Amino acid sequence: MKSSLAALLTVTKAQQVLLKQLTREHQLTVAEWQLLDQIGEGANTQEALAEVTRLDTSTLSRQLKGLVAKDLVAKQAVGRDKRQLIYTITTSGKATAEAMNTAFEGLSDQVFEHWSADERNLLQILLNRLAKSMDRQRNLTAK
Repeated sequence: MKSSLAALLTVTKAQQVLLKQLTREHQLTVAEWQLLDQIGEGANTQEALAEVTRLDTSTLSRQLKGLVAKDLVAKQAVGRDKRQLIYTITTSGKATAEAMNTAFEGLSDQVFEHWSADERNLLQILLNRLAKSMDRQRNLTAK
């Protein structure tokens, strides 16, 4: 039997393959989809997006530029010097995000179709606990 962290690594790799397939079908990358969701939920500045995504500004700028080029996100310069940019999701972006989220929910339903509600709930509880433990560990090693 694999250790817990080794099993998580295997699951993570399989999930990334499936996510790449889903996002490719919607002409997105996984990162673009996640960013599109964040903008749709109200994170509309680079500062806010950098905080929630934990991306550096150059990576974030490149991804935002791609979403703007695909007409999924619009940007507007604001402020006295017009250097602050506000990002909003377009109608096309909303439709793409909704389609992608529906496809993701479908994948989740397929993966867990033979799991009981109790098993799903227990997994969610354990994953949340694991996430907190990993965050604590990351914070300890960052010091």
